[in-house]
Amino acid sequence: MFIPLHDANTLKHIKVQWVTLALIALNVAVWLFTTLESELAAQATTVGLGYIPAIAFGHAQLAEGLEIVPEPLTYLTYAFVHMGFWHLASNMVFLWVFGDNVEDALGHMRFLLFYLLCAAAGALCHGFLTTTSEAPLVGASGAISGVVAAYVMLHPRVRVWVLVFFRVPLPLPAFVPLLLWIGQQFFMLAIAPDGDVSWGAHVGGILAGAALILVLRRPGVPLFDRQIVTPRAVRDDSGAAAAGTDGRTVQRLPWGRGRR
Repeated sequence: MFIPLHDANTLKHIKVQWVTLALIALNVAVWLFTTLESELAAQATTVGLGYIPAIAFGHAQLAEGLEIVPEPLTYLTYAFVHMGFWHLASNMVFLWVFGDNVEDALGHMRFLLFYLLCAAAGALCHGFLTTTSEAPLVGASGAISGVVAAYVMLHPRVRVWVLVFFRVPLPLPAFVPLLLWIGQQFFMLAIAPDGDVSWGAHVGGILAGAALILVLRRPGVPLFDRQIVTPRAVRDDSGAAAAGTDGRTVQRLPWGRGRR
């Protein structure tokens, strides 16, 4: 539906989003490790770290030698394994654009707890919907869905540059693309619950993120902020804002000169 590119939402409580950066680095590192492995070893990693509902609910057992971590830990480890570059890239772009502000609202350690709980909720929801499935669930989508839900509850009016249908860049209030995205997850779960994409994991992450942001955010951090923030204009070499012929500030795409 869309790819987030940039938001103009500055950090208020932290200087650097260390946990967001560390999560991205860890996901990339695990993907590189599985990519460099042989195909057989990569499959074993997916099975050993992925969340398998049939095993979690006692309908099957993992073959001897394939267990990498105890089964309860797979509610978390699955979220750090990805099947391919685009699977990884799509999740990490969402985390890069939206994770820093959610981390800012929660604090470093509470954001890490939030992220892991959303991942676990995604796995649990997926498992309840597919209790006998022996296919490993992998990917950070459950956790990322929680981040998206939290962001739209915190900053619905912040303008976000999104690439619509992979072609058209538009600055939109966050609630427009994010609520459409959230609605799509519920819709797809209703019409295609058994597809290759685990819509159940997405929905579980969304519900967990919406609930957890209520109790984990910093004291005094408001929900549904009312300020509309427009992406900064690209500035010229002198630091003055670029202006149009009528004297009004020209808003441009955020990836040119002067980008913060």
